[in-house]
Amino acid sequence: MPIEACRRAARRAGTTLAGAVLAGAAVLPVSAPAAHAAAFKQADTGARITSYTWLNKSKTAFDFLVKSPSLGSTQHVRVLLPKGWKSKSNQSWPIVYAYHGGNDNWTSWTRKSSTDIQTLARKWGVMVVMPEGANGSYTNWYNGGKGGTPKWEDFHLREVRQLAERNFHAGGSRAAMGISSGAQGACTYAGRAPGMFRYAACFSGVLSMSSPGIPALLMYTNSGNGNSAADIWGLPWVDQANWDAHDPIKLLPKMRSTKLYVSSGTTGQRGPLDPPDIAPWDVGYLSERAIGPTVQAFAAEAKRQNVQITAHIYGDGRHSWPYWKREMHTAWPSMMKAIGAKPVK
Repeated sequence: MPIEACRRAARRAGTTLAGAVLAGAAVLPVSAPAAHAAAFKQADTGARITSYTWLNKSKTAFDFLVKSPSLGSTQHVRVLLPKGWKSKSNQSWPIVYAYHGGNDNWTSWTRKSSTDIQTLARKWGVMVVMPEGANGSYTNWYNGGKGGTPKWEDFHLREVRQLAERNFHAGGSRAAMGISSGAQGACTYAGRAPGMFRYAACFSGVLSMSSPGIPALLMYTNSGNGNSAADIWGLPWVDQANWDAHDPIKLLPKMRSTKLYVSSGTTGQRGPLDPPDIAPWDVGYLSERAIGPTVQAFAAEAKRQNVQITAHIYGDGRHSWPYWKREMHTAWPSMMKAIGAKPVK
């Protein structure tokens, strides 16, 4: 989370163009989106698909738009389809929900500069769904105790899930995966919705919100999103019960049915995947140094509570995609095993 907030201006310049393509494929518009969308089943909240767009000629990936009552807005979702997927089929598929970091969007995982997730996923019988998360911190906002929109947890765990299952053959065997604030979201969701995810992979996320200095860091990071940071979880200590209810380390007792993979750097020093010209005081190093101890604390507490966890605390390294791509490849085989996805030719 911290690095994205500090790089807000730089991201704005490149995100829109980068999000327009997937693996170099041209966007192919649907000829009659309204007519097609009308046939889709809605979520329980009334959330509905308003249109969709194929992202390549082979029709292996598409974006769809959701009009969401939980958010009070319309948001994007990206889907990567497995080999053999057909729109008219009785088969359902294991699914990975991949969550992006702060100040980013639903295209995050599929940029060429990020990961090779589309190539990797096509080697397995698995669907990947990447919903918009904006800067919502993967929670239903507290809003001074009044609740209301945006409800990002409801959007992801209810609306997007139900739309994917009811319309695109997403199955009930699920994994969650995220980077940075999306990693915090993946591990939070595993505890907030016990049994929903068989596996959660969380790369460089704040996993102990009550660790020294972290409440102030989260408040500072979220203060630049155009909203009051207190609207998200409330004020630290004043609204501590709500913070605790969304703190991954406090939710560990509810994660016993989920296998966990967590990773991060800790030292804030240059690692093997970092360019040599990055300054030692780069925010990516500072971010990982702050986040690392929360991941260590989470992993230690998980082991104490006998929660199934694999932790890769790699020390040196920056809060950046080269490390998250490496961790994705490391976690992927065990994630596929947990959700029952099989390799395909």
